[in-house]
Amino acid sequence: MIRTLLGRLIAGIPRGHARVVASVLLAAAATGAGVALMGTSGWLLSRAAEHPPILYLMVAITSVRTFGIARGALRYAERLVSHDLALRMQSELRLRVYRTLSRTAMLGRRQGDLVVRVVEDVQAVMDAVVRVLVPFAAAGLVTVATSAVLATMSPGAATLLLGSAVLAGAVVPWLARVASSRADASVAPLRGELADRVAEINRVAPEAVAYGVAERLLADAAEVNDRLTRAETRAAWARGIAGGCQALAAGIAVIGALVIGGHAVALGTLPGVELAVLVLTPLALHEALEPLAEAAQTWTRVRSSLGRVGAVLDLPPDAEEVRPQRDPGGPGLATYDLTAGWPGSDPVVRGLDLRVGPGERVALVGPSGIGKTTVAATLMGLIPVRAGRVEVCGTVGYLAQDAHIFDTSVAENVRIGRKDASDEAVRKALARVGLDLDPDRTVGEHGSRLSGGEARRLAMARLAVGSATVVILDEPTEHLDEQTAGALLVDLWRASAGAAVLVITHDPVVMARCDRVVDLEAYAVGPDIPAGVS
Repeated sequence: MIRTLLGRLIAGIPRGHARVVASVLLAAAATGAGVALMGTSGWLLSRAAEHPPILYLMVAITSVRTFGIARGALRYAERLVSHDLALRMQSELRLRVYRTLSRTAMLGRRQGDLVVRVVEDVQAVMDAVVRVLVPFAAAGLVTVATSAVLATMSPGAATLLLGSAVLAGAVVPWLARVASSRADASVAPLRGELADRVAEINRVAPEAVAYGVAERLLADAAEVNDRLTRAETRAAWARGIAGGCQALAAGIAVIGALVIGGHAVALGTLPGVELAVLVLTPLALHEALEPLAEAAQTWTRVRSSLGRVGAVLDLPPDAEEVRPQRDPGGPGLATYDLTAGWPGSDPVVRGLDLRVGPGERVALVGPSGIGKTTVAATLMGLIPVRAGRVEVCGTVGYLAQDAHIFDTSVAENVRIGRKDASDEAVRKALARVGLDLDPDRTVGEHGSRLSGGEARRLAMARLAVGSATVVILDEPTEHLDEQTAGALLVDLWRASAGAAVLVITHDPVVMARCDRVVDLEAYAVGPDIPAGVS
């Protein structure tokens, strides 16, 4: 599955396969230049010790300069091409993940783990290209080429070099991967679990301190961190032992070349100056093979991380199949005998008939957990209609109870409602919701530099800057004092003038200012408790 995913990503970018071939060839050329530099330098030093005329050395001198410059230039070019390929694949994969998440009900569930999947696990595709595919392919090409060249001098030394290279570049990395496979495979899930624990602590810190459970939560997070540390330590041990085995293989190749080459020189079948080539070349080749043990372990982590990303990509598109109907001639919003519920759970609302016309304000009320948020998610097309029909005329705007405020400028937060909004449109939107703030002012993390009322109005401005004809408001006055809530409602009604407005609320003041009130309890059939959804 992972190879299929990588293949699709490569095919999905312009000239993807050509970029792969170019990356491998450039890496092989850079590594080959390094090996050739060592071998040519050894020959040059040995030949120079015989004090020949300088003209006899000119080709070797020029070759040393050429290989020295080429090694750096080719490595730089390889980094440019391979990283460009990897970044394009990473971008394509992240876009696929975002498109999948936008069509599912997974948002809001296990947020810490989901962030790790979208950020760190997606980045594993770069390791797959830069740290696994390119090094292994390039090392294989260079090993074959180097062994073939040495075979023209000493078939025995070339055979020994090829055997030691297979041992150091294939067998030892495979053994290292097997030895640490369980630890490497557990790293990505443990990072996700740790992120979940940290996100939970951050979310409930004040309550945890108040109820005396902060130490337990911290201990749980520390226990996960300890497991992650142990896994990484086991992988490091395997990598260290593999490095020692690779050094041993390099030593065997060097000593073997010295013995075989020295014997050939003694018999007169090998020129003395070529002995240095046989002895020094294995050092350069094995230096290029050293990263392969870590690359093999990286492949295990890549498979684990991309497997987690693949699980997200395989999520069923809940909203794609059953988006609300767009009826240009119909009311602003209407449901007909609607049955609603989260995927995988029993329905919580059945038989709901609801109509909200343009310019009308309707309050949707009921006890917590009765299904109000489920109905809103269904109306927005986030989850499928279980039965019945939904009709929406135009576009839908949504003001969440806990609308996220990003750590950026006021203007950029407003443009979430319309990304191409001009500066003038942003200022007008702020004025419509009664918010007198400098558009260039930064608001801090989660809007920490704003009051509760200002943060709510900033979220409202996203609706005002857009062109929504249907507006769904989820507890717009929650956690606000009566005076602030009253002023907020006045601006909210002004900002949504002419739109069909559905308000989810417990607030009697809000209900009193709506045209109608619909009690969802009359349509409820079960508890509305989807994981991670308020």
